[in-house]
Amino acid sequence: MEKTTEKSAHDIAVFEKEALEFHQKGRPGKIEVVSTKDCNTEKALSLAYSPGVAAPCKAIAKNPDHVYDYTSKGNLVAVISDGTAVLGLGNIGPLAAKPVMEGKGILFKNFAGIDVFDIEVKSSSPAEFIAAIKTLEPTFGGINLEDIKAPECFEIEETLKREMNIPVFHDDQHGTAIVSGAALLNACHIIGKKLPEVKLVINGAGAAAISCGKIFVSLGVKIENVLMCDSGGVIYKGRTSGMNKYKEIFANSTEKRTLTEALNGADVFIGLSVAGAVTGEMIMQMAKDPIIFAMANPDPEITPTMARKYRPDAIVATGRSDYPNQVNNVLGFPSIFRGALDTRSTQINEEMKLAAVHALAQLARQGVPDDVSASYGGQKFKFGKEYLIPKPFDTRVLLWVAPAVAKAAIKSGVAKKPITDWAVYHDQLEAIQGPKKVFIRSAIHRVRTNSERIGRLPKIVFAEGTSSKILKAIRLCIDENLCEPIILGDEERILEKAKLHDIDLTGIQMINPAYHPKFMNYVEELYNRRQRKGINIKESERLMADPSYFASMMIDQGDADGMINGATTNYSEAVKPILHTIGLAKGAVPAGLNIILAEDKLLFFADTTVNFNPTSEQLAKIAVQTAQVAEYFGLKPRVAMLSFSNFSGAPGTPAKMKKAMELAKAMRPDLMVDGDMQADTAVSSEIQNRIFPFTGLGGEANILIFPNLESANISYKLLQQVGQVEVLGPFLLGVRRAANVLQRTTTVDTIFSSVVLTALESQFITDWRNKKH
Repeated sequence: MEKTTEKSAHDIAVFEKEALEFHQKGRPGKIEVVSTKDCNTEKALSLAYSPGVAAPCKAIAKNPDHVYDYTSKGNLVAVISDGTAVLGLGNIGPLAAKPVMEGKGILFKNFAGIDVFDIEVKSSSPAEFIAAIKTLEPTFGGINLEDIKAPECFEIEETLKREMNIPVFHDDQHGTAIVSGAALLNACHIIGKKLPEVKLVINGAGAAAISCGKIFVSLGVKIENVLMCDSGGVIYKGRTSGMNKYKEIFANSTEKRTLTEALNGADVFIGLSVAGAVTGEMIMQMAKDPIIFAMANPDPEITPTMARKYRPDAIVATGRSDYPNQVNNVLGFPSIFRGALDTRSTQINEEMKLAAVHALAQLARQGVPDDVSASYGGQKFKFGKEYLIPKPFDTRVLLWVAPAVAKAAIKSGVAKKPITDWAVYHDQLEAIQGPKKVFIRSAIHRVRTNSERIGRLPKIVFAEGTSSKILKAIRLCIDENLCEPIILGDEERILEKAKLHDIDLTGIQMINPAYHPKFMNYVEELYNRRQRKGINIKESERLMADPSYFASMMIDQGDADGMINGATTNYSEAVKPILHTIGLAKGAVPAGLNIILAEDKLLFFADTTVNFNPTSEQLAKIAVQTAQVAEYFGLKPRVAMLSFSNFSGAPGTPAKMKKAMELAKAMRPDLMVDGDMQADTAVSSEIQNRIFPFTGLGGEANILIFPNLESANISYKLLQQVGQVEVLGPFLLGVRRAANVLQRTTTVDTIFSSVVLTALESQFITDWRNKKH
């Protein structure tokens, strides 16, 4: 079904308000400078600045190459713009362009570990802009030009490349060209067309279009087979209106004057123009198996659905993430600069660009590993019409493109620091990445994939319908198409709170428990279960009017799949209705689980919220339950039973944890579990290998089972406040159905994360129940 991209004025206003709040909250903007050295002592300060800083200064003065040894220059890129061609906003000036340049810096950092300073230049001419940038060469290892209008951008880049001895790269031109070039190579490979034989039409004659045309020719397309169109129609020999020397390169001898005429018999359409520029009738006249890259943003020249309606044999790519074959520049520039910086290249030349093209094309033809599929909800990718180029979150992109670019730099003679050991370089690149913090996004993709398979979204009940944080999180869930939310409470009060916070709840089901047709059925069910535990029928009716009890009973009775509670209630009170209605799975132990996301580690902590002093038997069951959660996400569980000693089994806690390890092993012989052990041993392969090579963990633990509630709770809350980590949860283990309890200090983001994992858990439970029956 075709997705609509039209938004009402109200939707746009709400989204823009959210964007402004996002950029304003906390420290304004999106970036900061962080020290790479500890400077918290007088001695450290004397080394970092005066007088110690004089030593590297003198070393650099004596040998300029030492600047790469003693400063950040070798990993520092300037993202520079004059703001004359910003996204779809046009010429908004350098000041208004700053948020975009900060965002570009984030992509450099997240995808390739490259540090960025954004520089916005106020200039009146290309010459003035060029003069300003040239003075920056001592500071940076590379220059990324961004959002500069054509044709000035060509002159600026050409001059800077010629006059500077560091890489200069205009991503608007070359990034699009490189990624679309890889897609074109693979599209032609799939349908068996040879590049020298294809007839290619480019709609658009700006920076990206000119660069695409050039790289396609470098790849083998004959320039006489390229027709370029702009707003004035086909660019042909002899045309004078709206021409410049860059367009002139693609002026061919032809009688064709319109885009419609140009597409007649064409093999390839490259769109870098405006939405709706191409109709179904226009592509009907293209050659067999047409290749259609409609890359206008935010909306393509023709949607994939429309293109395939008229040409089912077409291969289609766009610039959007919600369609297959997204031509996304992030596949290019971070890894290209990584390879250039690591070889201290003096430029990014054609050989390096083409190396990136071929690396991306070849990577797409490889089998896609499970961890990439896991990042997209288990969706399987296979080289073909729907998968021409790698996905942006494929961590292999850096590992393929950066070495290819580096090798091309060395071979073409622009590398000042050749790489000799490529295996070591590969390890260095992997070290940059670490386990990416795509945990929640991966879970969202899994929920969506499961929903498509099941045929519906999971129904998640929210017991606290008048909490603004809950309502905002529900809106996120709707926007992500994550679940079918059900809000409990008085509808008038809910809508009043939503209106106050400008939250659109249109179409969302709201239930006042007391007026629900199943209310008395739920009351009687609770009474039947609790009548011998001090609950009479009146008390049961009173409790069922509580949204927490009502939500729990909805889950228990199969009227919903999962629930979220606790944003406005203390934890113990929020858990009680769940245990009194839904209850525990057979043989399970209730426990709290927190997920710790660090830059280079993903850890599961248990039990963080329920059992004050669990027994060895309870700890073993908690370990097995936590291992099952880790496996939801495709992780291989490695469980450490924590204590204050390493493998002593001494009386007290060590003995308890050792016994818990033995019991867990008996419950699941395949589980990698060991203990008792100290926390640093558990998470350090170096300590394990050096001192305890006999451990059965097989590597660093990702599940830490604590001996009691206080140690687990203190640990995760301390990390949450002072560690550079993100803490998700707590999540409730052992319950028969998917029900999770929040902390009252929770945020909208953490509520959303909890909903994601609750939805995923509900789908796994549903699958398990279906298999059982």
